[in-house]
Amino acid sequence: MRQVVLDTETTGLEPREGHRIIEIGCVEMVDRRLTGNTYHQYINPEREVEEGALSVHGISNEFLEDKPVFSAVVDDFIDFVKDSELVIHNAPFDIGFLNHELGLLKRISKTMEDYCSVLDTLDMAKKLHPGQRNNLDALCRRYGVDNTNRDLHGALLDSEILADVYLAMTGGQVSLSFSDSDGNNANNGDKIIRLSEQRNKLLVVAANDEELTAHEEILDLVEKSAGESIWRKLRNGNA
Repeated sequence: MRQVVLDTETTGLEPREGHRIIEIGCVEMVDRRLTGNTYHQYINPEREVEEGALSVHGISNEFLEDKPVFSAVVDDFIDFVKDSELVIHNAPFDIGFLNHELGLLKRISKTMEDYCSVLDTLDMAKKLHPGQRNNLDALCRRYGVDNTNRDLHGALLDSEILADVYLAMTGGQVSLSFSDSDGNNANNGDKIIRLSEQRNKLLVVAANDEELTAHEEILDLVEKSAGESIWRKLRNGNA
């Protein structure tokens, strides 16, 4: 299975207002392994970058002046991504911009969906973690992915980070391995391993009022989409 993790940077938020793509970054995965193959291109948008967007990615108008326009790089880009599954965080944003760019070219009548299938990791994260922050930085913290080099957004760096987050989100638990005190494998389920009575006692820290209130707010959000939560079922004696 070939997947391409993709990110873009743009002059602003809305292609319908004439905003354009200024950077595309892609990393390739085959059978859930990073191959080391990448696609990275800065693009002259033929318009100015909005100040709000500049504060996010730091890519200036002066830097983009000598970069190629989209029509000059589109063939190489399509060659890299075609017949893959695109993995994108908030896919409607990036796909919307890419389709807008394709639509400006008279010689191309296809959309990105004609070349690739699309998987939205933001949609996936919302289903896995309802009611929680699911932007890329939050997912990095949740899954222990190093994003310390991410002072500003950059398409290639964000694609590399998203690849690690996606693999962590979808990896699941492959196997469990338990051993007794002699190192013998106890994974066959025919032996109970009991903890020593001399072990250190676990430290129990009770939640304070503020934390309890925050917990109830999260449960309210969960129950809006998934019905009564298991925590409240247990508390109410219904589980």
